[in-house]
Amino acid sequence: MLAIGSRAPEFTLPDQDERNVSLTTLLNKGSLVLYFYPADFTPGCTREACMLRDMHTEILSAGLSVAGVSPQAPERHTEFREKYKLPFTLLADTEKFVINMYDVDGPLGLGVRRVTYLIDQARVIRAALRADFRISQHEEFVRRATLLSGHARPIN
Repeated sequence: MLAIGSRAPEFTLPDQDERNVSLTTLLNKGSLVLYFYPADFTPGCTREACMLRDMHTEILSAGLSVAGVSPQAPERHTEFREKYKLPFTLLADTEKFVINMYDVDGPLGLGVRRVTYLIDQARVIRAALRADFRISQHEEFVRRATLLSGHARPIN
């Protein structure tokens, strides 16, 4: 996991519509909740995505946006977004290039760790959480991020 206070690496990945999206583009509207998850349609990942969907209005009201990254193809992300009515971007990292850059690859290179970052518009990581099986910790993390609404204090 990348350290709080470090600079988030720039990247460009295809979204669910196969459009290339960069970190800079995602940050155009404000700070970003960037979350990494293992796979679409798995129980934990579905629960996490639906939690973010249900909080989306609150997230936007705080001046934040959300994007998810996993190794599935754009078509799979499209199906996942449509089935669960997800209003945020899902990015396809099929080669796990960004997953490795953000140090969220699973043990022995298998899978992806469940990690959420709060990144400000200067690309500084303001907060980070790794909790592979505790979706409730990610929900609390996002709630605290919305309260801070992009201020430059780390979340403890």
